[in-house]
Amino acid sequence: MKTKLTELLKIEYPVMLAGMGGVSYSAVTAAVSNAGGYGCLGASTMTSEQLASEIAATRSLTSKPFGVDLLTAFPNDLLRNVELLIEGGATTFVAGLGVPRQVIDLCHQHHVLVISMCGKVEHARRALDAGCDVVVAQGTEAGGHTGTVATFPLVPLIVDALDGAIPVVAAGGIFDGRGLAASLALGADGVWVGTRFIATPEARAVPGFKEGILESREDGTVISRAYTGKTMRVLRNEKTDLYEATPSLLKPFPDQLGVSLSDGTFHLGGDANTPGVDPEREGYPAGQAVGAISTLIPAGDIVRGMVAEAEQIIATLAKS
Repeated sequence: MKTKLTELLKIEYPVMLAGMGGVSYSAVTAAVSNAGGYGCLGASTMTSEQLASEIAATRSLTSKPFGVDLLTAFPNDLLRNVELLIEGGATTFVAGLGVPRQVIDLCHQHHVLVISMCGKVEHARRALDAGCDVVVAQGTEAGGHTGTVATFPLVPLIVDALDGAIPVVAAGGIFDGRGLAASLALGADGVWVGTRFIATPEARAVPGFKEGILESREDGTVISRAYTGKTMRVLRNEKTDLYEATPSLLKPFPDQLGVSLSDGTFHLGGDANTPGVDPEREGYPAGQAVGAISTLIPAGDIVRGMVAEAEQIIATLAKS
C-alpha cells in the first residue's frame, strides 16, 4: 500500500498515530512505527526536559521514522522544542493550532518535514503557502481540539484545493480498515488515527480514560470549551454538562485551561497511577469513534489490521 505519504515519510503503511497530548508517549509511538506506520509523540503536555527524554526513549525502541506534535499556541517554548526534536532525530514536526512560520525554515534546513493540522480549506491553503510538507484534514468527529466541518466533505475539499501539491492525510472518526479505504477513495494519501490508539496497552492514560472509551457510545462525546477555552471533543460528563448549561462561566484560552488545572479536572500528562482523577469530571479527549471501540488491542495489531482490511476492501471493489 504505497502512497505519496509513504514515500515522503519513508514508511510501509499510510497509517499515522495522532500526536495526542498525554497519550502518545514513547511506547505507543514506537509500536506504531515498528508495525510499519508512523508514530508521533504528543508533546503538548510535556516540558522540554520530558520531550527530550521521550524522544530518546522512542529512538531506543525503534529505528523507524517518527515525529513530534507540538502545540504552537504556546510559542515561548516552541523554538527550543523544535530544536530538541531535530537534535533527537525526529523526521517531522506536527504543528497543532496554527502554522508556525518562524520555524518552518529551521526544520527544512535540518531535513525535518512540517505537518499542519487543518480543519478548513483556508487552513490548508495557508499551510501550503507557508511551506508545510503535509496537511492533515481533521474533521469534527475527531477527539481533542477540533473544528466544525465533518471529515467526509472536508477531505475531498482540501484535496481539490491543494491539487496534488502536497500529501493530504484524513483524520476524524477513522478507526479501522474501512476508514482507511474510504479516505484513500476520497483522495487522501493516508490516515491520522487518535482515539482507536488510546485503547491500546501501550498508550499512556490517566485513570478511567481507557475505560471511558470502551464504555462510551458514538453519542458519548461532546464538543466543549470546558477544559481549555477552545473547542475540544471530549467524553461527556458532569463538567461538560455544567458548562453547556452555564456558558457564562467559561473563560477564554488559556485562562480556562488554568481553571481546569487548578480545580483538578484535567490531568493529561499523568498516567494510570495519577491520584485525584474523578472520571465524572475529568477531561478525556476522544472522538466519535468511541462507539466502535470495545476492547484494548496492541497498537501494532491495529496498524496491520487496518491495512489488511483496507487492502481486502480495495481488492473486492476492483473485482466488482
